[in-house]
Amino acid sequence: MQYITSVERIGIAKGRLEGRLEGRLEGRVEGRLEGESKLLRKQLERRFGVLPAWASNKLNSATEQDLESWAEAILSAPTLDAVFDNDAAH
Repeated sequence: MQYITSVERIGIAKGRLEGRLEGRLEGRVEGRLEGESKLLRKQLERRFGVLPAWASNKLNSATEQDLESWAEAILSAPTLDAVFDNDAAH
């Protein structure tokens, strides 16, 4: 069995703690994005009906900034395309 110094033990413990904290933070961010996406999806479906695949794909790959922008746009956008500011082909 290899000897581990107290400095190495402290380093290992610190690494484990940092890993757990990072995992929790990533999980919270991921969960928040998922929740925002789910809420926006419900709002879009309520306003425009069943979402086409391209809109669902955009929601599934959205950043936090995208979701915030679309959440504001839904209030005044006359069409689904306008929410996503989607002038290009889907």
